[in-house]
Amino acid sequence: MTRLTLSALLLATAAPAFAEGELNLYSSRHYDTDERLYSDFEEMTGITINRIEGNADELIARMQAEGRNSPADILLTVDTSRLERAKDTGILQAVDSNILEDRIPANLQDSDNQWFGFSQRARVIFFDKADVSNPPSTYLDLADPAYEGMICIRSSTNTYNQTLLASIIENHGEDVARMWAEGVVANMARAPQGGDTDQLRGIVSGECDISVSNTYYFARAIRTDVDGLSDSIDMIGLQWPSQGAEGAHMNLSGGGVAAYAPNRDNAVAFLEYLASDQAQQYFSAGNDEYPAVAGVTLSDEVASLGEFQADDVDLSAVAKQLPLALTIFNDVGWE
Repeated sequence: MTRLTLSALLLATAAPAFAEGELNLYSSRHYDTDERLYSDFEEMTGITINRIEGNADELIARMQAEGRNSPADILLTVDTSRLERAKDTGILQAVDSNILEDRIPANLQDSDNQWFGFSQRARVIFFDKADVSNPPSTYLDLADPAYEGMICIRSSTNTYNQTLLASIIENHGEDVARMWAEGVVANMARAPQGGDTDQLRGIVSGECDISVSNTYYFARAIRTDVDGLSDSIDMIGLQWPSQGAEGAHMNLSGGGVAAYAPNRDNAVAFLEYLASDQAQQYFSAGNDEYPAVAGVTLSDEVASLGEFQADDVDLSAVAKQLPLALTIFNDVGWE
């Protein structure tokens, strides 16, 4: 497999090959376990994957700049907000695939079939079992003054939080979403800082009693040794939010076919492979995510988190609320 970083690509003088048996993959997924996904696809199809890695914004900007000359066949990235951003910039194209339509639930794909979700992460509430006897049971409860000074949560620039707020707008309306954002800011234990794992570490350190994080960071700390977290994992409780209401918010990792894909058939075949049971199991076993396809077996660590009701809101509709979500974050002073 040919593997290039984005910086290496920028320095490259030779154009990538457009051979029939190749696939040029632009990916912002940075998980070592994805190697199995790629190698198995190569072995099954004989198609060689040329991979270019970078953060999502860099890759999207790169594809825009390359235009019709782009070698990209596939863009893979995380979170609905980035998938929608890629669509809005015109770097993706619609895909007509019966396999994808049958396998990927309608609420986990773009209404115009330009992007598809292949794995999910639940964004949930964690709490200190010793200090919090009545944790927030819904997302809206996070704004309750009873939790003043108790909450650790990431910044407004974080895509996971942007999509969470967009889902609150879609589910409850702008006024409720604005009051929620104001209330969460008032309840923060500290200024937003760090990633999702740092929000969980905040509970361990005593900086906060409640945090918001994606489930796969917690499951990873169960499965492997995560510094500053795994040794104290038993002190942290998990609250599935909004059960009996909209359900737990799910964000995506997904992808789409590039607008000017030189190897379009290979690209569609790759997306269809990502929807297979085999690939779907890798997402759970390898990176502690939830499969997009119903009925696929979960890893032991993910299954140990328990059953829950997921929000089945149409994420394509949620994506349309992202500009308003950013405005609200700015208006309420969420750093």
